[in-house]
Order: sequence, then C-alpha cells, then structure tokens
Amino acid sequence: MSTLYAVGKVTLSPVVRLLWRPKVLGRDNVPRRGPAILAGNHLAVIDSVILPSVLSRNVYFMAKDQYFIGTGPRGALIRNIMYGLNQIPVDRSGGRKSLMALDSALPVLRDGNLLGIYPEGTRSPDGRLYRGRPGVARLALDAPAPIIPIGLIGTDKIQPIGTRIPRVGHTVEVRIGEPLDLEPWRGGEVDSRGLREITRMLMAAIAALTGQEIVNRYAPRRTTDEA
Repeated sequence: MSTLYAVGKVTLSPVVRLLWRPKVLGRDNVPRRGPAILAGNHLAVIDSVILPSVLSRNVYFMAKDQYFIGTGPRGALIRNIMYGLNQIPVDRSGGRKSLMALDSALPVLRDGNLLGIYPEGTRSPDGRLYRGRPGVARLALDAPAPIIPIGLIGTDKIQPIGTRIPRVGHTVEVRIGEPLDLEPWRGGEVDSRGLREITRMLMAAIAALTGQEIVNRYAPRRTTDEA
C-alpha cells in the first residue's frame, strides 16, 4: 500500500463517516486476509471513495486509462495521484481490449489484496442495474479469488451524474453479500457460456442487495464519464 494511499485513507474515512454516516451490512463477508474481488453496482464517482472508507483493508480500483496518459504538469499530477490511490489503468473501449486490460489486476489479487470493480463497466445512467461484463468472472477464476457482491445505495444522491462536488445531507448504505459459489467452474477451462453464467449470478446477487431493476443490456458509455 502506498504512503499516499495510507495517509488518504486515514484522513478521508473519518470525513466520509461524518458527512454521510454510511451504514454497513455484511462487513464480515470481506475476508480479513487474502485476495477477493469486491464487485458492486456503480451509481456515482464517489462509490470508489465510500467503499474503501468503510473497510479496514486497502482496496485497489480499476480506473479508465485516460487518467494516466495526460501530458504536461497537470497530466503528471493526475497520473501520480491515481497511482498513489491504488488505481489501476484499464482500457474500457470494450471487447478483447477490455478483457486484456484486466490482466493488469491479476498481480493485485495474487499478492493477496482486495480489488474493487464495477461489472457494469460504467455508471448507471438512470439508477437501474445493467448487464455485467464477463471480465470479473475471468479474473476470479484466473487469480483465483472469491467474488463478493456489493450493493451501494444512495451514492447517486450524493453525487448525481454531472455533479463534481459531492452533496452533504444524504446518507448511504453499503451492503456486502456472501461470496459467490464458484466451485462448479474451478479447476478447468471455462468457456464464454460459463463466464456469462457467473456474471448473471453476480448481477442477480447485486440486485438482491440493492433492489435495483435489472436491464438486460449493457449500460451506454459516456465520453465524459469519470469512472
């Protein structure tokens, strides 16, 4: 864990608890040690701040690669901040590029860390839960690591799409589900059908935590998307 991340976690977590009083259910489902994938719904940029703030362990997150390729002093500053906050660059253009980019997260899991990821691939545009992408399932089997479904509730009230400064006065809830049973897919080659089945199981588990309506298509990506 980077020094910058450690300092940020120590200072930010009390602020998050003070401003939004997050309620946490199922915290014991996160292992105290060893790798795990925290796979949650994605309603707001601040999701990646709320989740780590309620856990004692550090969490690595996937971030779009545009944050890491800026030029000049500003680009260098943003790049260093992202690396310092345990953010991993990923190409989110879709298809094989996105799957290959997820390989950069394997060392994080194989080193015994927690990885935070959003299976929808982008923020929900309307609060509904969109189809998950299969990269999470592949990561879990390749690492190997358990997948723990996460339900974030109320973060869209704190930071609606298009809002840069989070709002106070709203409470949030973090619901942590039990790890998925991946034993039927362990120990052998898993085809695309198997990955899709794991992904469907994951999204159903997230929906059960959040109560969101499931949409059977991928969420549209926005060129101005920030997370």
